[in-house]
Amino acid sequence: MTKGRASNAAESNNPEVRSWTRLAAIGALLAAFVLIAIVVVGGGSGGHTYRLLFQTGGQLVQGNQVLVGGRPIGSVESLELTDDSQAEVRISTDEPLHEGTAAVIRSSSLSGIANRYVSIVPGPDNAPEISEDAVITGERTTSPVDLDQLFNTFDEPTRQGLRDFIEGSSAAYAGRGSDANETFKYLNPALSTTRHLFEELSRDQTVLKDFLVSSSRVATAVAERRDDLSSSIANANVSLEAIARRNRALDRSLVLLPPTLREANTTFVNLRFTLDDLDPLVADLKPATKDLAPFLRELRPVASKAVPVFRNLRRTVRRKGGANDLAETLRDLPTLRASADSVFDDAVDAINDSEPTIRFARPYAPDLVGFASKLGQVTAYYDANGHYARVMPAATGAFEYNGGQLDPTYNNPGQLFDFFTGTPGALDFFIRCPGGSTQQNSGWPAPTDHPFTDDGNLLAGGQAPNPKCDPNQVPTGVLP
Repeated sequence: MTKGRASNAAESNNPEVRSWTRLAAIGALLAAFVLIAIVVVGGGSGGHTYRLLFQTGGQLVQGNQVLVGGRPIGSVESLELTDDSQAEVRISTDEPLHEGTAAVIRSSSLSGIANRYVSIVPGPDNAPEISEDAVITGERTTSPVDLDQLFNTFDEPTRQGLRDFIEGSSAAYAGRGSDANETFKYLNPALSTTRHLFEELSRDQTVLKDFLVSSSRVATAVAERRDDLSSSIANANVSLEAIARRNRALDRSLVLLPPTLREANTTFVNLRFTLDDLDPLVADLKPATKDLAPFLRELRPVASKAVPVFRNLRRTVRRKGGANDLAETLRDLPTLRASADSVFDDAVDAINDSEPTIRFARPYAPDLVGFASKLGQVTAYYDANGHYARVMPAATGAFEYNGGQLDPTYNNPGQLFDFFTGTPGALDFFIRCPGGSTQQNSGWPAPTDHPFTDDGNLLAGGQAPNPKCDPNQVPTGVLP
């Protein structure tokens, strides 16, 4: 053993031996790299290259997969445009292709753009292999049909209708995906049952033809009354919404419906005998009700006009809120009566005490009303400066014209009224009786009723400063 170790040590110390050892290691490493490169490069290229001609590239890109039956066998190497405007797609595959092979560009989903792949339909295995870099022409290839190409075949109203349908479907299924999936479970049985139904319907062609003709007539009649049908559908929608809001009450009603119908069955059986007993009564009522129809026709407009009256009466009798309707007023009347018992006596005494005052003031009512109604007419005249009033001096000779100005005639302003105290008959204009500012009424039985003379006590004959009135001091003319 010692001898062997010494021999190995001697060989390792030999420079020639060490050189050959290094060369052998480097050669083995290079061979390993070449082998790996051959495996990698050879596996990536697939070893078989073909050219496929399509009418359109269908959004293929370099690196898209080539599949056979869903299994990858290669990839797209490049895309080029031929002289005749076709898409030449160069692919590489791991397996050779046979004559009769077809190719289709497909998309893995609708949610992407460059998610296409080439689907190979291989030819028979007993057919000759296609040569390398051979061309598979357009007779054996199929270009994809994009969704936009399908939409472009529609006119604008159809595309708008399709957009509305898609938006409506999105709104209908929003938040109801699980319910929709549960519904689709029954789609296949429903379609199968529908197929059997239509097979039975089409078995007798004559009956089906008559049914279709009758249905077309019905549809025509319905189309003529589409406005009424639309209103009926709207009303039905409102009714169904109201029923849906009361689904619990509807459920209770359906639970109570069977016993109710059983009771109703017994009631209707007994009603049959009651109707037999009512026949003589109906026969006796026919003569008495022959004029009922004209009466109801005449009553109808009266009832129509009474609807707003009763509506307002309902608001008067009962309204929301407090102390604002007739019912609450009647409820408070006993309290009001108790409070008024002590007040009415005082009110009656006050009215009795005011009767002489009212009796005295009543004759002057025409003068007061005439003053209030004619006051605005005094200033009704107007010019560029605005409204003005026409006045007439009551006393004459108060001023005299002197060289373009008016000078007072009297030195003392109190002398202006000497005319009324020193001139006989000067106050006759101011001795009208109460009510003398209005004309006499031709319908009154006697002129003595107008103006008021207090049974002759106010007739002329008195002296100043308390002259009595003159009943002849009234406006001319007679009221109709």
